[in-house]
Amino acid sequence: MEHPQVVDPRHPLVERVRALCLAMPEAVEVEAWGRPTFRAAKPIFTYVGAHMGRPLSIVVKTDPEEHLALVQDDRFYGVPYFDRAHWVGTDLDAPQTDWQLLAELIETSYRQVALKRQLAALDALR
Repeated sequence: MEHPQVVDPRHPLVERVRALCLAMPEAVEVEAWGRPTFRAAKPIFTYVGAHMGRPLSIVVKTDPEEHLALVQDDRFYGVPYFDRAHWVGTDLDAPQTDWQLLAELIETSYRQVALKRQLAALDALR
């Protein structure tokens, strides 16, 4: 069953997220549930969507130690059904969006799900 499109994949902010995500070794984009998802082989490490009345947001898997600090920051929120697995969301279109921090969170998310060879390739780039 095909899901209705939640986010325009050509939106400039989605394009910006796409560039960050696809810079990760072997990262691929797959549309799922009407939204762009970014994967390290099969596991999702980032997706863009609309959540809880937020029209354009990014969701990433956080390091468990960073998770509590992030959800206490007003820019971030726990994602229903994913919060226990240390996923957080943040608005892409907010004036306070920190793209450097988002790039770091995307990399952290990738590191949570990537294979050893993908991590080695990423480390070789750094």
